[in-house]
Amino acid sequence: MLPMMMKAVEISGPGAADVLKLVERPVPVAGHGQILIRTAWAGVNRPDVLQRAGHYAPPAGASDLPGLECSGHVVAVGPGVTQWREGDAVCALLPGGGYAEYVLCPADHALPIPHGLGLREAAGLPETAFTVWSNVVMRGGLKAGERFLVHGGTSGIGTMAIQIARALGARVWATAGTVQKCAACERLGAQAINYRSEDFVAIMRQAGGANLILDMVGGSYIARNIKALDDDGRLVMIAFLGGAKAEMNFAPIMMRRLTVTGSTLRPQSDAAKAAIARELLRDLWPLIEHGQVRPLIDSEYALADAAKAHAHMEEGQHIGKIMLKVAE
Repeated sequence: MLPMMMKAVEISGPGAADVLKLVERPVPVAGHGQILIRTAWAGVNRPDVLQRAGHYAPPAGASDLPGLECSGHVVAVGPGVTQWREGDAVCALLPGGGYAEYVLCPADHALPIPHGLGLREAAGLPETAFTVWSNVVMRGGLKAGERFLVHGGTSGIGTMAIQIARALGARVWATAGTVQKCAACERLGAQAINYRSEDFVAIMRQAGGANLILDMVGGSYIARNIKALDDDGRLVMIAFLGGAKAEMNFAPIMMRRLTVTGSTLRPQSDAAKAAIARELLRDLWPLIEHGQVRPLIDSEYALADAAKAHAHMEEGQHIGKIMLKVAE
């Protein structure tokens, strides 16, 4: 029998990390096409911080609780679900609600735990894997032998992007802001660029220009990214930590046949996310199971210490994923 109530961390109001409060909420009930997961681990992601600050509202129908990925065990299946059974171990991309002992998920957005990973590591996969694969591979079309640059190389997204690009046979560069972070990028197989002391535009141009850039900075980086691309290059933008607006000359895009695109994951349709999940299972999960790609874990916190986890993310010193331990 499932309990009636569960522990969860809610956003008591827009603000700093201390607005995250441990509360009790009713355990949700699986509807059509949904599964209910008893959460073991939940990933902490930048969109959680933005939602907490009041800058990233959850989509219609999603939980108001933060948390976009988790691992755990299926404890109930809704009508129409045939691919999962109670007791199955899964990791899942969530529309929200991951900072809780139980969370609902569309059944098509859950994936089996890759062989060789435990629940802790697997919880750090969905948000980064869905984001990187859909933007670098599906949207960006990265191919073996191409030159790939990712900004924010030691973030959860960055560490995943480096590994996936390397596994696909690309040459990889990554920007980071400290000697320690640059060393971490290099251990993952990237040529590190310290953006505080080096010019990524000059370095990429000297290398022949980037064929693909994955950018989460925006702002002043937008025009610089255009300069860093090779002819026929592609720029994919997934966040704007440095601002969403920039003044730039669009003529080089026409003259050099550049592609500028981007996406954000959370607002996409359930069908679009299910399509990404199918590609991950077919093409990325084998790379994980062969040891070519795996989530890099920076630190872990108890669910009750979610505010400390957010504060740690905002300090900007983490390398890889920050995790919340929800249950054994």
